[in-house]
Amino acid sequence: MSPTNDTTKRAYVTFLAGNGDYVKGVVGLAKGLRKAESVYPLVVAVLPDVPEEHREILRSQGCVVREIEPVYPPENQTQFAMAYYVINYSKLRIWEFVEYAKMIYLDGDIQVLDNIDHLFDLPDGYFYAVMDCFCEKTWSSSPQYKIGYCQQRPEKVQWPVEMGSPPPLYFNAGMFVYEPDLLTYHHLLETLQVTPPTSFAEQDFLNMFFREIYKPIPPVYNLVLAMLWRHPENVDLDKVKVVHYCAAGAKPWRYTGKEENMQRDDIKLLVKKWWDIYEDESLDYKNAMQGEPGKLGSLISTLNEDGVFHQRSAPSAA
Repeated sequence: MSPTNDTTKRAYVTFLAGNGDYVKGVVGLAKGLRKAESVYPLVVAVLPDVPEEHREILRSQGCVVREIEPVYPPENQTQFAMAYYVINYSKLRIWEFVEYAKMIYLDGDIQVLDNIDHLFDLPDGYFYAVMDCFCEKTWSSSPQYKIGYCQQRPEKVQWPVEMGSPPPLYFNAGMFVYEPDLLTYHHLLETLQVTPPTSFAEQDFLNMFFREIYKPIPPVYNLVLAMLWRHPENVDLDKVKVVHYCAAGAKPWRYTGKEENMQRDDIKLLVKKWWDIYEDESLDYKNAMQGEPGKLGSLISTLNEDGVFHQRSAPSAA
């Protein structure tokens, strides 16, 4: 089985910063993609502060490690954004990965439970992502939260006529389908320098930048855990393909069960699914390579021989 041109020009991509425990999330993501029998590699865009030890762990899991330089918003303006979101502006560097024609970005606290390779076949020229939910307290300063309006159930609370036009559709930036492009990349960085950061930092920025070409995709491709208690009628766990462990206390590798909502049976189930994948040694890259020849093993071998999984040197930062 030989990879097609499309196979070598498509990849998943995630982002990693620092020397903390988020590397476990990325390892879990790599193994989840392998279990789902994805035919595309996982590129990890790492900041310079990611230690070599962590990079080696990622390479040992078949990841393509790419170092990028940090991206910062205008000086003295970061106080308007939540501090831990500011470093996420560095995600913008992934538009520079132009050796790939199309990529799917996934946060490191995401797990893929079912194959989503078909998303690469979505029509070009658009930015695809799942609509966010406005019902959590993190949105408490927004007009949506204050009046109880949520785009997940717009019929529940109508947007008041006296407040003007309803807000544009807003996506969660933990997962999206996009096309790397140098013109877009430079435009993103230039626009950032004249755009004051807001509460959700790069997520707000990407929503503003791609507003005209944004196309919503179903929530099964990025289940934000808050949806389980805010809009349970919109969730069928049996059909969920991608889980985003972004609620307080929900990171599987840090899970204590003591945070609000963490004693829910559905949360426990999803955390267990993550750990089942993370601890499954048969999904380790070396074991998948050395196992009995099968659909997954032979495909990974072929892609490795063709250089798809080999580390690529990063281009110089703009």
